[in-house]
Amino acid sequence: MRDDGLVTVPPPVFLESAAAEIEAHVGLSGWDRRPTLFALVRAAQFALDEPDAAARLGLDAAVGDALTPIEQDELPDGSLDEALARVAWPASVAGCALSQEIVLLPPSAEAELSGDTATLGAAAAHPDRREARLVVAVLRDGASAVVLRLRGTGGSDDDLLTGPDLAPNLVGALLATLS
Repeated sequence: MRDDGLVTVPPPVFLESAAAEIEAHVGLSGWDRRPTLFALVRAAQFALDEPDAAARLGLDAAVGDALTPIEQDELPDGSLDEALARVAWPASVAGCALSQEIVLLPPSAEAELSGDTATLGAAAAHPDRREARLVVAVLRDGASAVVLRLRGTGGSDDDLLTGPDLAPNLVGALLATLS
């Protein structure tokens, strides 16, 4: 059990694959995108429920536990927290994922911006900031996978990082949409 009360469940390989697939898909559109929400459905179930669509995607019932990400309509303007609080998924959805661009600051910069000056604008203008694309994917059983793509300088993207503890608050918010 973690300090925040959430139990960390190791992500299955297919969940990590879905998160990486989503990051690659969103990355094709470039940077400066709004947060994007995805339903995660079991490919085998999708093939049974939507045989024509599954055939167009090359899926069949033999794909087992593999997950198919399905991009949702744009989230409403405003607070991401408020938008996610209004999301509820049907039982046929095994999980969900969110792609969001974020600003990262080194610990020394975060200390400089503590208190009332800690705004998104101040972080975005900080000279030591790094921009990144964060993809968080969760399943109903509590498993999560997180992928972080650092935005490179000079037109190329930097490292792709993964780790279960990169975005615990967003993991919790997404899990709440599944209950």
